[in-house]
Amino acid sequence: MRPLAEISLPVNTELVARALKWLQSIAGQQGWPGRTLFKLQLCLDETLTNIAMYGGGDRPPPEGLQVKLRLLQDDARLALEVADNGVAFDPTARASRSLDSSLEDARVGGHGLRLLRHYLEDIRYERRDGWNRLTLLAVRDDPA
Repeated sequence: MRPLAEISLPVNTELVARALKWLQSIAGQQGWPGRTLFKLQLCLDETLTNIAMYGGGDRPPPEGLQVKLRLLQDDARLALEVADNGVAFDPTARASRSLDSSLEDARVGGHGLRLLRHYLEDIRYERRDGWNRLTLLAVRDDPA
């Protein structure tokens, strides 16, 4: 895969909006189909929201918490690498939360991993040099 773009962002209240705008700009330049952009935006939003909420573990995110995004592509696939220097967390080692049995029993939240597994071809994780490194692999949809 060839590198396409990268950006570093501080974890703050603007993180998700800035990252999604960055991704949308690249999608426009590359002419991605709408479904490809949708699934990557949804998965990136979920991933970054979790980093912003839980990057500090049980404490608020520490000063200096950063996210590095790197986008790679080949003819058929895209890889979005999301690195953060928060507490170690491997989402690939977790099971997706069970679906609620009824609307009355439904709880808000907890289905992000299910969404990632639905929309992505693969999710890979490693912890290296104090950084969580999550790679989101997506198939590039055919234009239609």
